Amino acid sequence: MSVTISSEVLQRMLAQAAASPEAEICGLLLGGGDRIEAAEACANVATDPARAFEIDPTALFAAHRRARSGGAAVIGHYHSHPSGSPIPSPRDAAQAMGDGAIWVILGGGVARAWRSVELGGFVEEVIGCV
Repeated sequence: MSVTISSEVLQRMLAQAAASPEAEICGLLLGGGDRIEAAEACANVATDPARAFEIDPTALFAAHRRARSGGAAVIGHYHSHPSGSPIPSPRDAAQAMGDGAIWVILGGGVARAWRSVELGGFVEEVIGCV
């Protein structure tokens, strides 16, 4: 399977990750189906942002409210691995809900997409830029 994203949105996400070499960045992926239309940067409120991410709940709830009012749906999220590769970590696997959400992980100047397919499990998605 694959997901599509504009090259501009993807480059913004990669630049955000590169600008934060000490802490994980994170944000929401907005769109529909397998198409990422926008990425909304959010504050990382994790207690140890150098090793984990937690999207600011206020931003998450606001995005879901906008979606209920006709805005773009929240189809997943993104985060970075500043000192690692863009594959799901054991911590990511522990947080995966198996809900079909798209996870874009940034690391080493590249992005890879994953879909949460079962509790703790992911399948890689090809990223297609438009």
